[in-house]
Amino acid sequence: MQIHLGIDVSAARGCPMVALGEAGEPLDMHIATGRGAAAIAADALAWSRALDGELASVGIDAPRTPLPARHHHSWRGGRWRHRAAPGTGRHCEVVIKSLGLANPQWTPAIDKVPEWMRVGFALFGSDWGCPVHEVFPSAAYRQLDRLGAPLVTSLDWSWFADQPKDILDAWMAAVTVREVAQGRGGEVGGGDGLGTIVLPRPVVVDPELAGWPG
Repeated sequence: MQIHLGIDVSAARGCPMVALGEAGEPLDMHIATGRGAAAIAADALAWSRALDGELASVGIDAPRTPLPARHHHSWRGGRWRHRAAPGTGRHCEVVIKSLGLANPQWTPAIDKVPEWMRVGFALFGSDWGCPVHEVFPSAAYRQLDRLGAPLVTSLDWSWFADQPKDILDAWMAAVTVREVAQGRGGEVGGGDGLGTIVLPRPVVVDPELAGWPG
């Protein structure tokens, strides 16, 4: 059985993880915990390896990497513009914001990174043995709503007693990478070399916005 895994990232509360099967059926859930980013990532990886099946894809709701440096690029008025004060955020986040799908927590340079993002970096750096994608559940919900395209899966409501919103986001993370793995998803960003964000459906992006000026 192929397994699609979604992870919602938190440093303080642990990281809810949801495993779905090929048809979107719920298989298992877990909250990864530990003292520090490396320990949380190790717990997450160990749990995934105990699942009964082949891990086919992983979706992580966190930035893949920090900014190497602040930049001077801003998308305003339908085109890229130079901004005098250096800013934060990666190309994929700018696209998500410009499409009106969600309001990102802009990825900062490494010296300003909050602890939950460090947990995300540790998760992305783990050896999952399959494609690992950055996801954005809030943007996924909005995209599906705009398209008016139902995406139906089974839910196990007994999993939602604790951290219901975080577990729901982990569920959408798993749903999103399943859709991508099965050829129905989309992807934005990547022009800056700092990763893309995948969505459950294809995305139409202005050709200029799809590129990165730097």
